[in-house]
Amino acid sequence: MSKEEVFIGSVDQGTTSTRFIIYDKSARPIGSHQVEFTQFYPEAGWVEHDPMEILESVRVCIAKALDKATADGHNVDCGLKAIGLTNQRETTLLWSKSTGCPLYNAIVWMDARTSSVCRKLEKELPGGRTHFVESCGLPISTYFSAVKLLWLMENVDAVKAAIKEGDALFGTIDTWLIWNLTGGVNGGLHVTDVSNASRTMLMDLKTLDWDKTTLKTLGIPAEILPKIISNSEVIGKIGQGWPIAGVPIAGCLGDQHAAMVGQACRKGEAKSTYGTGAFILLNTGDEIVRSNHGLLSTLAFKLGPKAPTNYALEGSIAIAGAAVQWLRDSLGIISSASEIESLALQVDSTGGVYFVPAFNGLFAPWWRDDARGVCIGITRFTSKAHIARAVLESMCFQVKDVLDSMHKDAGENGEVKNEKGEFLLRVDGGATVNNLLMQIQADLLGSPVVRPADIETTALGAAYAAGLAVGVWKEDEIFAARVKVKTATIFRPVLSEEQRKKKVDSWCKAVERTFDLADLSI
Repeated sequence: MSKEEVFIGSVDQGTTSTRFIIYDKSARPIGSHQVEFTQFYPEAGWVEHDPMEILESVRVCIAKALDKATADGHNVDCGLKAIGLTNQRETTLLWSKSTGCPLYNAIVWMDARTSSVCRKLEKELPGGRTHFVESCGLPISTYFSAVKLLWLMENVDAVKAAIKEGDALFGTIDTWLIWNLTGGVNGGLHVTDVSNASRTMLMDLKTLDWDKTTLKTLGIPAEILPKIISNSEVIGKIGQGWPIAGVPIAGCLGDQHAAMVGQACRKGEAKSTYGTGAFILLNTGDEIVRSNHGLLSTLAFKLGPKAPTNYALEGSIAIAGAAVQWLRDSLGIISSASEIESLALQVDSTGGVYFVPAFNGLFAPWWRDDARGVCIGITRFTSKAHIARAVLESMCFQVKDVLDSMHKDAGENGEVKNEKGEFLLRVDGGATVNNLLMQIQADLLGSPVVRPADIETTALGAAYAAGLAVGVWKEDEIFAARVKVKTATIFRPVLSEEQRKKKVDSWCKAVERTFDLADLSI
């Protein structure tokens, strides 16, 4: 192949696995590698990752993807212009500036150990659960980084000592990876991007800087926090000892924000990513829309230091694909995640079974950390196929709950519809290969669901951001990629309005059954 080839790499660090994908100038993937890493569950409701294992997974993925692309004849060594990075958001860690060692495992976004911290803050602060919403757009919840940081500061001696000695650095996973990729203890850059920062509860949505009042209220020292940068700019070069030393890191976004860029979502357009959880974001343009229906006001993306800021309404669902993993790993009903579709297709309904996967509480739009999972409507007739179908339906019902809230908050003028007056939901993520899941989603929404030809839009979005920063692509080229809708698969609803309403009413009954179950006796 010619040495004139141009490539952009993308690190996609998710909740259960890490990938590195190499794209060519036409945004076609030409080499990739994926590694799963360990999930730790030290206690009920606790979820942790080993930061060193995550770091090693990135190293392995980069090396193996390079090998694959090179073996296929691509001169990636000469043509790789930059890499982008996207990551699981909110997951929180602290490490030693002097040794580079983590001071504790990373506390994962879905971890619920901080519920007592949240209750304490809600009681003490005059604004209660919504005390910080005006500045950061987020309610006080176990979901966000600030309360995880408070738990670490209160409960881990190594963290207390390092903060006292001025040796502690705080970050979400993007910060940890960039610091290590750019040198670590030898001058590593301590930065985060605006999208990841917007999920900490500590960043002011208007100024895009750490909110001093919030830091003072929570007792968090500003010196442990990273510098906030845009989503698309040359951050620094990869240091020695890495497979692609010298290559610039030029893009960084939280995973859901990267998917918005990968789906080319303009103002009024929404996407839903189905992974471990499910995350629905609606681009609200330069306007911060405050939700009255349980959604989050958050940042969408800022594609350059001087670029305009796009905001979003977001509905976050804690358990989506993770419920399928639970069927596989904990119950043994299926032996691989892909089997759930064929099992669920053995029946044409759930037989009246409703499953609500409130394993660690419920996120949007309910925000109930006292909720726990329920499966109701079980009879002697119920089979594992009915339960499998109920699990798929649970993912779609949760997305519908969020979209219903989104429609109310955005209003008629806040959403873009097609020539038929239909609101299109763009979907992506690993679970969207399941055609039954997508059809159920369209049926429950009563509107079309659009699945792109390339469902891995998260990695693509980070690549776009990096390529934009180094001149491989222009912004209008990225958003012109919406012509890909022509190659997409569109799922249209076939369920009657009467059936849809009955099913939604039954789902709401099931959700109500999950409340106030956190203190059930062991």
